[in-house]
Amino acid sequence: MKTDNKIAIIIGAGPAGSSAALSASSRGLNLLLIDGKQFVGKPVRCAEYIPKQLLGELDIKKDFIVQPVSRMKTFMPGGDVIEGAFPGYIINREKFDQALLKRAKEADAEVWTGCRALFRNGDYVTVRKNGDLIKINAKIVIGADGPRSKVAKWIGFTNRNLIPAIQASVSLASPVNDTEIYFNKNFYGGYGWLFPKGDKGNLGLGMKSNPEYPAIRENLNRFIKMLQDSGRIKDDPESLTAGWIPAEAPGKITAGNIILAGDAAGQTHPITGAGIARAVIGGSMAGKWAARAVIKGNIDLISKYEDEWNDLYGESQERAFRKRELLERSWSDLDNVIKKCWVAFKEYYKD
Repeated sequence: MKTDNKIAIIIGAGPAGSSAALSASSRGLNLLLIDGKQFVGKPVRCAEYIPKQLLGELDIKKDFIVQPVSRMKTFMPGGDVIEGAFPGYIINREKFDQALLKRAKEADAEVWTGCRALFRNGDYVTVRKNGDLIKINAKIVIGADGPRSKVAKWIGFTNRNLIPAIQASVSLASPVNDTEIYFNKNFYGGYGWLFPKGDKGNLGLGMKSNPEYPAIRENLNRFIKMLQDSGRIKDDPESLTAGWIPAEAPGKITAGNIILAGDAAGQTHPITGAGIARAVIGGSMAGKWAARAVIKGNIDLISKYEDEWNDLYGESQERAFRKRELLERSWSDLDNVIKKCWVAFKEYYKD
């Protein structure tokens, strides 16, 4: 078995991992970024929306933008449509992830793709690369390996409130300039969406399993047919992807020399499911504090990352988790509870 020495190893090269690598490498850390996929960014398991303000945080080429959107339309269970300003961009997630990875490489991060972390023993993380087992001796480990994170399990953290999501690529019958959210009493604990992407669209559904309501795939088929019948989309879906969305309250995301970021840390918004911006910001914070801990010779400094994250997002995360609990236990009264539980309404922010 081979052995390699690095100051830090980052596991997962999505937005959180690449942002952590860029942040840490820019501060002088000798690190290794690994990802199990040969080509980072595929498959796309994402509605591909980012808020407008995130663009100013990104020091990367902006050719991943497909189209701007200015508003969000919320289609209520009773048929009303509520519109509000939610400026942002629909992106090509594959290009976005590749652009972040490219910047990390430019900052001298070493990157291994098609490489999986297997287990951890003391300061060593054993990975498999091209059939070889390699022991990486690292002072700090950053876990950015998604909602079902292996690294999170190493410190006893697990995303227990995972919401299954499924998404189809569809052809739009006419141009769409806003994001669209659909609440339906059959979509237990979640919602459907249609996000425009040029002449295509991401049509998806995230919902919890409950025997009192149709299963997610049946609901998706009904949702597709509804939008076909209404003339919103045409033809049959071209592709289908599925994944998991964390919906967690703030939790412990550092322990010993391990840091979690992005979906691995449950940093996705528990109500909206929005996660790209939080992954980029969380990853950047994680990389910054990893570098500071090494530079100061004090690994305990990584706990400051958790403090900074909670200062920025803790209250928002806690509120959203409470709203999710209310939404799920009051789902049979969705018409009356929705305004307290969805971000488009002022009632959501009152407690």
